Amino acid sequence: MAIAAHNQSEQLSSTGDALDTLKTLVKDDLLAVNHTIVERMQSPVLMIPQLAGHLISSGGKRLRPILTLLCSRLCGYQGARHIPLAACVEFIHTATLLHDDVVDDSLLRRGIESANSVWGNQASVLVGDFLFSRAFQIMVENGSLQVLGILSEASAVIAEGEVQQLANSNDLGITEQDCLSVISAKTAKLFAAACEVGAVVSEQPPNTAASLANFGLNFGISFQLVDDIIDYAATDSAIGKQVGDDFREGKVTLPVLLAYIRGGRQDREFWKRTIENGELCDGDLACAISLMKKYEVLDDVRKRAREYASVACKALDGFPDSPERRSLIEATKFCANRSY
Repeated sequence: MAIAAHNQSEQLSSTGDALDTLKTLVKDDLLAVNHTIVERMQSPVLMIPQLAGHLISSGGKRLRPILTLLCSRLCGYQGARHIPLAACVEFIHTATLLHDDVVDDSLLRRGIESANSVWGNQASVLVGDFLFSRAFQIMVENGSLQVLGILSEASAVIAEGEVQQLANSNDLGITEQDCLSVISAKTAKLFAAACEVGAVVSEQPPNTAASLANFGLNFGISFQLVDDIIDYAATDSAIGKQVGDDFREGKVTLPVLLAYIRGGRQDREFWKRTIENGELCDGDLACAISLMKKYEVLDDVRKRAREYASVACKALDGFPDSPERRSLIEATKFCANRSY
């Protein structure tokens, strides 16, 4: 999916954590969402709330449900239907994380032991399935076929994206478009759905819903591109997991692909050995980072993230100035420039 960058005179930068501003604007609603999450993850099967609570209470940003809350407010919504739907969005996200950690054999998530390392892979997969099922129960209770359509489609697309990423692993023959397609599916689609739901519960016209979906999609692409950078340019303590996990798992993210494409013959042999063949030696991660710096890969991917962030901000042009609109724009800029 090719998206041209929109030239904005305003520099994509932010001082301070703009995500805190988002949370402040929807503080009461977010408290209600957290209460709903705790209430709806309960089950007489004790392992379910124990395992789900381990991840849900581990300090995630809650960015996706916050987008649902804030987009609802941006559209002037005064009711309460957005609360369970925001919880539903978080359940879908949490379920994907539980499944991802099993697929990736991850030991850490948000700086603590991953659920699969504590309870095992089988329990993590099954509790992830429970959370997906609970999310669909909430959608049905909400009573909107349109909302059900948006979130069920997002769930299917996310699964497709995860499978495609698995198929792309260790394959340096994929294209930049292949990388962006995976990002759009596995990450950006839920951002788009979270925002679009805010317009739908507010009974806004289709063009307004489409604008918010477009905002969320481009925000999500920008967000994931930065995540792909961070795996090679952060510290373990900053990101709550091991730096270089993508490298060790043989994931062909955009930084890896660009470094491979731009490299000389010897550089390409390095990537084939480490990524395609999975033959890792001490010092290989440092070498990978060095090659990315040599060919200015991380700077280029950061630039692209900022371009997608600009497109996201442009999608909000049709909304009047408000604290909600300003906060969404600042959060988008912040995420495009974050280092954790």
